[in-house]
Amino acid sequence: MLSSRRSFLTVTGAAAALALTGSLPEIETAAAGWTGRPDRRDPFTLGVASGDPLPDAVVIWTRLAPDPLAPFGGMDRRPVEVEWQVAEDEQFRRVVRHGSVKAGPEASHSVHVDVRGLRPWRHYWYRFRVNGHLSPVGRTKTAPTADTQLSELSLAFASCQAIWEGWYTAYADMAKRDHDVVFFLGDYIYEFGIDRGIRPDSKEIINTQQTVTLDEYRLRYSQYKLDPDLQHAHAVAPWIVTLDDHEVVDNWADEAHPSAPPAQFLVRRANAFRAYWEHMPLRFAQLPKGPDMQLYRRIRYGRLAEFNVLDTRQYRSDQAYGDGTKAPGPETADPTRTITGDAQEKWLLDGFAASQTRWNVLANQTAIARLDTKDGPEVLVPMDTWDGYEASRNRILGGAAQRKVRNLVAIAGDLHRSVASDLKLDFTDPASATVGAEFVGTSISSGIDGMDLDPGGQTLLNENPHIKFGNFQRGYVSCTITPQRWVSDYRVVDKVSVKNGTVSTRAKLLVEDGRPGISEVQE
Repeated sequence: MLSSRRSFLTVTGAAAALALTGSLPEIETAAAGWTGRPDRRDPFTLGVASGDPLPDAVVIWTRLAPDPLAPFGGMDRRPVEVEWQVAEDEQFRRVVRHGSVKAGPEASHSVHVDVRGLRPWRHYWYRFRVNGHLSPVGRTKTAPTADTQLSELSLAFASCQAIWEGWYTAYADMAKRDHDVVFFLGDYIYEFGIDRGIRPDSKEIINTQQTVTLDEYRLRYSQYKLDPDLQHAHAVAPWIVTLDDHEVVDNWADEAHPSAPPAQFLVRRANAFRAYWEHMPLRFAQLPKGPDMQLYRRIRYGRLAEFNVLDTRQYRSDQAYGDGTKAPGPETADPTRTITGDAQEKWLLDGFAASQTRWNVLANQTAIARLDTKDGPEVLVPMDTWDGYEASRNRILGGAAQRKVRNLVAIAGDLHRSVASDLKLDFTDPASATVGAEFVGTSISSGIDGMDLDPGGQTLLNENPHIKFGNFQRGYVSCTITPQRWVSDYRVVDKVSVKNGTVSTRAKLLVEDGRPGISEVQE
């Protein structure tokens, strides 16, 4: 909406200045040895992370925050020189890349180093130093070259981690397993205020207020990133991230949200995007320009798998029929409505046509498969998932079939439940061709403990024959991919309402090369 964009540029003023402006630091050369006098306060309270691996590069991240829940993380307004090292061994005897970067207040003293010149498909260790303090050591791994015939890839994916609703036991389990890469598919934070929760600090003032300003979003990320299990999961593998709605506000769509007029909402969106980038291991290509952020991108793992990381929030049409759960109709089927936007849709379909990999993956926020939530002949579907954008879904799935895309698999979150489905050309016809498989993972903590199968999950199984598995506990999904098969291991936690719950495998689901339907692994 061009008029809203023009209005946005005139009304933001000082309220969004930090989200819109500020020169960011360039990497400078530094000696490999560490120097500097110690400061009494540890600046690395939020841990370290890495992300978006390429065959020769990876982003390493940290943020200086000696007092993370104070304004500006306890830092003053001056830039600080941060040294960094990348090594081939955990003891840093073989340092292969090093340098320094200025961390400044305009980026909340966050550090994003795009480390280049690395070797493909190997582990590296990284760390930072400032004022005599060493950061925790992180481990990362580069991607293989495009022509590598990779024999196996291990990944995990997760979403939805409302911190007041449970402990991050799933991340403790994830960190123990040797994944090459982790995908986070949305709702890293939740923006609304609460008045109760599982954790002891749930009633503190920072939890009771909704996030709107840049400082409030920054504070919310600090609160989440203090969790030791989340820090550990970030430190053992590179993450590839995309956002959904709660990183801004519940169920926002492009420039539309009922909480504010478009021009005012775009100020909030700019604040949210800026804080998101500051706290994620993302490249400068993803640095927001006001309320706009380039998040959809493609990451390839040799000839084995290509991941299309989607953004289904920033370009979508407003939800049909006023949002909620409604019967599908002319509005959901309207071909002018979109969940991806025209440019992203073309990018995705062009990528399908050019793909040379065995597995083609949509790393996506929410369920593509139809979710009839009503028992009996009446059909009610959620307007916020792809069900509310049927024409978009038909163009993507039909386009994949027309282009003869090999082994289409979608991974997603958002639902706070596990749902594994065959992707059909026509979900109203069980005999329709299956063109892919979808694995929706449950939440890390959102929804508290849950149960194995709740009434809503039973309805989904009863009313949707394309759904092959459902579960309503918390957890994540661990996947092993080979040229012959994709296995999704649904890891569930018995209780997140207490610390140190028990994690187990609830189901292992299989997709075989050349056979798009889901079956259960027989062991």
